[in-house]
Amino acid sequence: MSVELNHTIVHVSHQDSAAEDLAEILGVDPPTSYGPFRVLTLANGVSLDFADDHGVPHPQHYAFLVTDAEFDAIRQRIVDRGLTFWADPFHRREDEINTNDGGRGLYWEGPDGHNLEIITVPYGG
Repeated sequence: MSVELNHTIVHVSHQDSAAEDLAEILGVDPPTSYGPFRVLTLANGVSLDFADDHGVPHPQHYAFLVTDAEFDAIRQRIVDRGLTFWADPFHRREDEINTNDGGRGLYWEGPDGHNLEIITVPYGG
């Protein structure tokens, strides 16, 4: 069986700015448009399809597997933007990086309270 995740919809208040901001922070290509969505396509072909919500979006969690060099660059962009980051998903260890599973990871709050994460080693790595 070769089941793969193809895309997921990210509900936000302002799809253009949310998709563009995340693309800039992650250092990936700018979002494109497809129907009513702003689409951010990742290296493995999975896309985040940003959609304007017509109510209050419910925060979700999105984790991105990155290289060590990408981690450093993303962390620096988060710092340069003055965003707070945490070592844990509950946002208790501010301005810290975790070393879970022999890698590095951090969390930051994205648009509409989405809990965003970068890790250099998959869970259980």
